[in-house]
Amino acid sequence: MDTELKNQRIPDDAFMAERKEVLQQWPTGKDIDFQEAVDYQLSIPRERRFGEKLAKAEKEGVTLIQPRAGVALYQEQIELLQYLENEGGADLLPTTIDSYTRLNRYNECEVGIKKSQQSGRSMLNGFPAVNYGAKVCRMVTSALKSPVQVRHGTPDARLLTEIAIAGGFTSYEGGGISYNIPYSKNHAIDKTIKYWQYADRLVGMYEEAGVSINREPFGPLTGTLIPPCISNSVAIIEALLAATQGVKDITVGYGQIGNLIQDVAAMRALAKQTKEYLHKYGFDDVRVTTVFHQWMGGFPQDESKAFGVISWGSAAAALSKATKVIVKTPHEAYGVPTKEANACGLKATKQVISMLRDQDLREIPLVVKESNIIEAEVKCIMDKVEELGKGDIAIGTVAGFESGVLDIPFAPNRHNAGKVLPARDNDGAIRILEMGNLPLSQDLKDFHRMKLEERAKFENRQVSLQMVIDDVSAIEKGFLVGRPETEHMKHV
Repeated sequence: MDTELKNQRIPDDAFMAERKEVLQQWPTGKDIDFQEAVDYQLSIPRERRFGEKLAKAEKEGVTLIQPRAGVALYQEQIELLQYLENEGGADLLPTTIDSYTRLNRYNECEVGIKKSQQSGRSMLNGFPAVNYGAKVCRMVTSALKSPVQVRHGTPDARLLTEIAIAGGFTSYEGGGISYNIPYSKNHAIDKTIKYWQYADRLVGMYEEAGVSINREPFGPLTGTLIPPCISNSVAIIEALLAATQGVKDITVGYGQIGNLIQDVAAMRALAKQTKEYLHKYGFDDVRVTTVFHQWMGGFPQDESKAFGVISWGSAAAALSKATKVIVKTPHEAYGVPTKEANACGLKATKQVISMLRDQDLREIPLVVKESNIIEAEVKCIMDKVEELGKGDIAIGTVAGFESGVLDIPFAPNRHNAGKVLPARDNDGAIRILEMGNLPLSQDLKDFHRMKLEERAKFENRQVSLQMVIDDVSAIEKGFLVGRPETEHMKHV
């Protein structure tokens, strides 16, 4: 891990030396035998392989539905996923990993498992896959009819990747940027890119052995008013970093903003530009699919209102032809949902998705216009990242965060500049109020300012930080744009 960071495939000898250390981190790592894990993965039927199901959905123009779900005890995890599959109608299944595992604190996980066994209820906020090891993971993944993905939020996920793939999971989420900057306070970006180069090289090794594992960078980032150009740029960078290590199946994601035109446009631009950049760097054999995340911000406490938010996200996913949608629950405002609430969110989503299956908004003029703007913004950012790295995306990414060329709003990481401030325009689309050091062209900067001035004029106030504050909590109060109270009252 002390080698200089570059966007190049990790040499086999260096990878194997690092792998020896990684597998020593916890006793379950010592049980992993790569060839045995390859053989196990090859024995998984095609209908339970994540990438196969995504490819079929993409071809047929269908949007698949996937919940989030993870509990401490493996028997309960099996029961929970079987319920979501059978009662909720989930097409794809998750296993969400607990917070101690995300921080590599496996001793505390062990305590959590014991407490869960003693109390009969989950004392962890997810599934402790590393502590259980590959054999128990296989008990979970083999008990279901649908493919299962690991979802987590781990800056250093090297051991988790080893155990998850050996454990029969056929899709794996995360990336060195998206699972660091929004999740971690102190991890340096060069370190986490290296950690994730390891994870992606491992996936590349499986690919070379005939086993395709789907990889999904985490699209929504902090999930709070993220301008599409920022999340799309990060997704493209993480796709390129993964492809360099031999990953062949990538699902790029995006978190709902709430303005339908901008959401569809962002998904259109994301799919288009990810393929363009992969082609530019010679990765024409990488399969690209998309995931749309329903609203990641604050939710109304009232269940009926929460269903309204869920349904709006479902509509945006369907109309943008996302390959899959990550589903929220009507208990979102309260924390971990019951399995029944989780299934209700799935059924509501499935209803809307099915109704809108034959409709597609990607080529209407307003969407194309907004998509062109997002593409131009992404090009500005990517051009600067490439320039800073002298053609090396990994080096350019580190320099990009150091200089604020890459800057994720509301992220806790101290290596993130935190100077970019987004706010909604008068139509509810996300624009940038404070640019920080984003390398957008002057005409794009002027466009953002103009759109915010339009809103300010309508609301009879100045463009200011108060708009940002109002927008952050608007949806849980029943609105999209955080208008001054008097404006709300006019329209109620």
